[in-house]
Amino acid sequence: MYRSNTCGALRASDIGSEVILSGWVHKVRDKGFVVWVDLRDRYGITQLVLDEDRTALELLEKARELGRETVIQAKGQVIERASKNPNIPTGDIEVLVSELTILNKSLLPPFTIEDETDGGEDIRMKYRYLDIRRNPVKNNLIFRHKVSMEVRKYLSDQGFVDVETPYLIKSTPEGARDFLVPSRMNEGQFYALPQSPQTFKQLLMVGGMDKYFQIVKCFRDEDLRADRQPEFTQIDCEMAFVEQEDILNTFEGLTKHLLKEIKGVEIEKFPRMTFDDAMRLYGNDKPDIRFGMVFGELNAVAQHKDFGVFNSAELVVGIAVPGAASYTRKEIDALIDWVKRPQVGAKGMVYVKCNEDGTYKSSVDKFYDEQDLAKWAEVTGAKPGDLICVLSGDANPTRAQLSALRMELATRLGLRKSNEFAPLWVIDFPLLELDEQTGTYHAMHHPFTSPKPGQLELLETNPGAVKANAYDLVLNGNEIGGGSIRIHDKETQATMFKHLGFTPEEAKAQFGFLMDAFQYGAPPHGGIAFGLDRLVAILGGQETIRDFIAFPKNNSGRDVMIDAPAHIDQEQLDELHLKLTHTS
Repeated sequence: MYRSNTCGALRASDIGSEVILSGWVHKVRDKGFVVWVDLRDRYGITQLVLDEDRTALELLEKARELGRETVIQAKGQVIERASKNPNIPTGDIEVLVSELTILNKSLLPPFTIEDETDGGEDIRMKYRYLDIRRNPVKNNLIFRHKVSMEVRKYLSDQGFVDVETPYLIKSTPEGARDFLVPSRMNEGQFYALPQSPQTFKQLLMVGGMDKYFQIVKCFRDEDLRADRQPEFTQIDCEMAFVEQEDILNTFEGLTKHLLKEIKGVEIEKFPRMTFDDAMRLYGNDKPDIRFGMVFGELNAVAQHKDFGVFNSAELVVGIAVPGAASYTRKEIDALIDWVKRPQVGAKGMVYVKCNEDGTYKSSVDKFYDEQDLAKWAEVTGAKPGDLICVLSGDANPTRAQLSALRMELATRLGLRKSNEFAPLWVIDFPLLELDEQTGTYHAMHHPFTSPKPGQLELLETNPGAVKANAYDLVLNGNEIGGGSIRIHDKETQATMFKHLGFTPEEAKAQFGFLMDAFQYGAPPHGGIAFGLDRLVAILGGQETIRDFIAFPKNNSGRDVMIDAPAHIDQEQLDELHLKLTHTS
């Protein structure tokens, strides 16, 4: 063994012990007659000491020459530290070095290996193996491990069985674009990497494996954002002989378990909200309910005067921002500029200051009197001292714009507390979503989601009105899980494919294996998938998943450390029977 103890293990009780430590040189402090070396490993830091009175001159010189991040082994005696450091667990002791071995020298790192580093994100991603030595990254990865172990423990205790499903599967036209993998042995044919194990977990239900889970990699070749990765991890679950309520209760249990075990937080209430109410009251289907600012629709109290902007709008809607009546004109103008940004897309914003004395001051005083504005305050729930922000226009974009403004204001006001958790089930999603560009419908979740009982017939007459047996679990304004009760008979599945524009031949070619399986006694079943990366990030008090992934991709889907994706040579292309039409 290269070490008898880790660099975070030694305490005052170890004084007098002979030990062997190994790790990375964190810092060297040379005072001439004495040299201190901070030795670091995953577990902590231990101070090594060498001095003229107790250390051979040769050894002292060797220590002076140690560079940062050099890997060393040190043998010596644990002694009491003269100047104790209460900030680290090993701060009462130090090790008087008797032997020092350099195991591997290091170049000067491109950034400092400190909690607060001088390295920007790009350079840290390029040298991610160095970044992992930093406590914030290291602790995030350990935190992720703890969460996934608690997930495994809970689900196993509930009778779920961990089953692996294939990574090399068939390309299917659902959701995002597939990553394709050419087959050398099957000329001109391709595997796809799974976007999710959806069909396989349904087949496991047909196979009688009535409680399945898997912590599994999924792959989607789509445009990325800061919180998206081309490969990500799901907690994938499926249950047979269950209804929606059974699944909600089971995974409320998992969420409660994680919050209690990981964060020490006990949550009893998991409120439920329909998709329609979420859109009406919060402007999106994953509302953050840790704070108010619920939407108030103002059409009835704002479209009776000669203000053309409101009169021509499909929707006039506002929120009451608590305590923001004190905002200066400059601050309000900055808000208006914020909603006009292309990322938000509003044309402008009307505001009303609800003064402490009960009067109102608005940007549209020319058109609306105090009585009018009092009604706006009533609809939005505004109190004296609040600021009413109003947007107008086409209903769906306006709701999305106000939702973005609501979240921005909540962040600015400190209402989105990382140590506060508010789960919410959003239920009764539409089964289908209209693509306004093509005028065709596609599945809001996926083609295997079951419509609510008695609504299948509506597919023929009013497809947009059909509700699905689908549900999302939202935590602090982030969707952390989503699922549905599945279709489990061939006829209903064939009907669904028909309404999604598949010909019978296309449906059979793509999903014939699943429809065939339904003919051999498929049980009623349903499931859910949690995004592990996002769940871990939120539990860790952040919303960016990249910080909790060991080797993430950048916003362009590239791994800048290994420089992937990359071109392959002609020999490999020939072997795979591929020809590139152009290269860049």
